[in-house]
Parts: sequence; C-alpha cells; structure tokens
Amino acid sequence: MNPSHAPAHLPVLLDEVVAAIGPAPGMTIVDATFGAGGYSRALLEAGARVFAFDRDPHAIREGEAMVARYAGQLSLHPRRFSEMADELATLGVEKVDAVVMDIGVSSMQLDRAERGFAFSADGPLDMRMGGDGESAADFLNTADEAAIADVLYHYGEERQSRRVARAIVAARPLETTGDLARVVRRALGHKPHEKKDPATRTFQAVRIHVNDELGELRAGLAAAEILLREGGVLAVVSFHSLEDRIVKRFLREASGAGRAVSRHLPGEMPGAAPTFARLSKAIRPGEAELEANPRARSAVLRHGARTAAPARAPDRSNPGETP
Repeated sequence: MNPSHAPAHLPVLLDEVVAAIGPAPGMTIVDATFGAGGYSRALLEAGARVFAFDRDPHAIREGEAMVARYAGQLSLHPRRFSEMADELATLGVEKVDAVVMDIGVSSMQLDRAERGFAFSADGPLDMRMGGDGESAADFLNTADEAAIADVLYHYGEERQSRRVARAIVAARPLETTGDLARVVRRALGHKPHEKKDPATRTFQAVRIHVNDELGELRAGLAAAEILLREGGVLAVVSFHSLEDRIVKRFLREASGAGRAVSRHLPGEMPGAAPTFARLSKAIRPGEAELEANPRARSAVLRHGARTAAPARAPDRSNPGETP
C-alpha cells in the first residue's frame, strides 16, 4: 500500500494514557515505542521533554520532522526499548517521570506491504521491525517442522500448529506473505465467508518469534523499573493475551500482590519491597474509540506508579511463555 493512501495512524487509548501519566512542563518522559509519534506528540504538547525509542529505522527517519518542530524537546533513539536505561545513562539521564509502551506491530508496519507484516496485500515475507537479523522467510524456509509448530502453538495459540507446520515445510520455499497465507488457509480449510482469517494466528506467531517481542517486553519492563523515579508512572498498552499476561504478571509481582508469605512458617523470609503501587485495572477502549479505530478492539492499558524501593533483578525464568 502506498503510504500516502494508508489509514491514519491513531494512537490507541491516548486520552487514558495521558490521564495516567499527567504530563506537564518540566517532566521527562520516555516513549519506548515511538511509531508514528502519536503518544510523543501529546506529551510534547503538554510541555514534557520526551526521549523516544524505536528499533524501526523507518519510524526514526519519518520522525525527524517532529524533532525539528519540537526543537530541544524531543530526541529520537534508534534502539530497542530493552536498551533504554543503558542509552539514557550515556546521556546522563538516570531517572524519568514516566515511561509509556505501546507493544507489538504498528499500523505503519501493517499498512506497508513491502514490510511483510500482513497478508492484506502481497509482499516479501519479512516481518523484521528493525530490518536486521533473521526474516520470516529465513525462519520458515530453514527451521524444522517441530520448531515451527512450537512457535505457532506458543506465540499464535494455534491449536493445529503441527498440521500448519507440516504444510509449511511441504510448500517450501515460501517467498511472500501471500504464499504463507495460502498455505495456512489450505491446511486449515478456510472458508471465504469466515470472519477471521486463520492465517492471522500464524502471522502473529512468526512475527513475535522473528522480533523476540515477548523477550523484549520483559526486558523493557525491567528497564522501565530501573529508570522510573519514585512516583513515576509506567503505562503499557498491549494488544493480545500473551503480552497482557506478561504485563499483568510483572506489575502484580512488582507490587507484592503475586507473592504469598505464610505467617505460620517460622524463618520464612519476606520478599523484596514492592517496586510498584497504585496498579490500575485493565482499561479498554470505549465505543467511540472503537468506532473511529477498529484496530483498538483488543487493546488493554495497565499502569502503575513506582515506589522508592530499589529495582529488582530481572526475572529470566519466564515459565510457559517461550517455546
């Protein structure tokens, strides 16, 4: 799709994110997923200083006009958000007032066939957010059937992952998004009138794997915990259950809500002091937003405020969340 004819890139749950953060002049905020700059623009208009991150070079390049417009107020960093604490440390920024994260693929990526994220228009089977490393075609054309099935099952929650993986291996080499979509539809017996295309789950799974999205999310949450000052707000918008589960677990454990210590067991040590408090419930888009932006339907916002406790060591166990 020609970018000039692409739908508007609407930031999801924008009003709710701004309300959670309360941006104001003098505040320093990290937009960990710059994308088309929707969240950053709202924060800048409120007078905040914004450090924005995006591993997608297209987003960085297209954001330069905003840097010029908000001279001295916005800086763009072509880095993964898992690296934001290290990057800001090199700039002498140790603490910030808020971190906002909008997880997953952006409309900018979905709407451009040449990026290979979607099957709405045929394009190269790529899916790499940063344009480097293993592409979707590399993975699907070289991995063994069991590895592909594991990715589809864990990251796409595809119940018939083995059947789809077997069909992918039999159809190799795959070169375009259309190739992959047709293979999945044939394997699952897709009927044109069905509301949801069965290829959606496979595309989600392969994209998450190629970009290590869940690993990045866990590392990004840990980086935010390091960066936020006492009272600073972490606001995370996620778009499917795998992401939301990680965010919910992180905030619950950080607040101490996920830890049970029995007073009847002598000698049992209490856990670390809670690093987050004032956790929100899951916040979802209202009907007006859904009417204006149907892609917001699966979005969930969760936020919490940083306490004075030292940041915890990152949890690298992640049971049940990776193949």
